[in-house]
Amino acid sequence: MIIVTSEFIQGKELEHIGLVQGSVVRAKHIGKAMLAGFRAIAGGEIDEYTELMYEARKIATDRMSLAAHQMQADAIVAVRYSTCSVMDGSSEVMAYGTAVKFKNGN
Repeated sequence: MIIVTSEFIQGKELEHIGLVQGSVVRAKHIGKAMLAGFRAIAGGEIDEYTELMYEARKIATDRMSLAAHQMQADAIVAVRYSTCSVMDGSSEVMAYGTAVKFKNGN
């Protein structure tokens, strides 16, 4: 599955199929949250949260890709990500874009 943030794919004529999305809500592990709290006091990158958000983006992207595959899409264009806090200690990551097929078998 080709996944791009642009609205086109060089050399391909596209037929739009529809919106696809994938999301996940992830919560902090209490032990990692405590360690992250100590790191926040000292300043710098909080590795535990970086890893958590990386994993959440990957899951959301995989779910979006699965939705496009089920629509028999060849690619997803105009991909975007959004995040929001669902409740204290948890966040949602959503990946969304437009599923497309290649016209004329190109």
